[in-house]
Parts: sequence; C-alpha cells; structure tokens
Amino acid sequence: MSLRPCLFLDRDGVVNHDPGDYTKNLSEFTILPTVMEALLAAHDAGFEIVLITNQGGLAKGLYTHEDVSEIHAFLGAECEKNGTPLLDIYYSPHHPSTGKSLSRKPGSLMVERACAKHQLDPLQSWMVGDKQRDLDAASPVGVRGVLIEPNAPLLDAVQHILKERGHNQQ
Repeated sequence: MSLRPCLFLDRDGVVNHDPGDYTKNLSEFTILPTVMEALLAAHDAGFEIVLITNQGGLAKGLYTHEDVSEIHAFLGAECEKNGTPLLDIYYSPHHPSTGKSLSRKPGSLMVERACAKHQLDPLQSWMVGDKQRDLDAASPVGVRGVLIEPNAPLLDAVQHILKERGHNQQ
C-alpha cells in the first residue's frame, strides 16, 4: 500500500473558535467560517484529514472525556455531511500542571501514531496550528507546518499548502 498525504489540524483556534481558555462542551463549540471549504479543497487534492489536539482541561477537571467525545462526534458528523470525513482524531488528555506526557504536543507521539496506523506519508503531509507547539509536534516526523493566528481562516492556510505542493510537484 502506498503512503498517503495528510492534513493534520489542531482543533481549538484552527477548526473551531478558540474563546481563549477551553472549549468545554458542545454548546461552546463553533466551527470557524472557512473550515468546511478548506477541508473540501484539501480532500479534493487527495489529503486525508486528521485532528491532533491537546485537551489539557481534562487533566484539570474542567470537562470530561464524554464532553470531548460529544464535540468530536459532532465535528465528525459535520465533516461527513461536507463530504470530507475525518480519518481519525487524536487527543492528549494531559496537562503539564498534572504531570508529563509524551503524547501532549509539542511531543510528536500523536502524529507518529497517525502516520503508522493509517499509512500516511509525513513528507507529503502538513500540520496547521495556531501555536508553535502544534508545528513542533509534527516536524520531528517530517511533516511541514503552517502557523496561523488563532481563529484565522483555515482556507488561507490550505490554499497556501496546495500552492506549495504544486510548486514541489513540478
């Protein structure tokens, strides 16, 4: 089986509006305006789509795994309706205030697991994040990154990636 390209996405501030602290439940989860259009462009270009997110509020007791699952089920359903299914979702429930974890970004374990499980090609893949730690989690695996401002249009980042990809394939 040949390796496939992937668009790895951080969640809060990239896919949904980041209020500045934590998105604790589905009522606080708002998909940003250009996300579905961006996912469609990436999907049409042959990218798989994987969410890679730190959810440190779990370790702090601010919300539960059930809250995270409800948000991710909703996002997954919206992506299915859009014709852009999520290949997978990885999240780290840890926070530095409660202990160290290799899975938490900037650690690369979530990206490594996704690449191994789904035969993803890190050299053809990209990570879009709104914090440097998002990109730092992907670069040791060979995944390039695009850093955006929190809540910025994802479509701009995806268009940049597709343009870069086109230049590299000529």
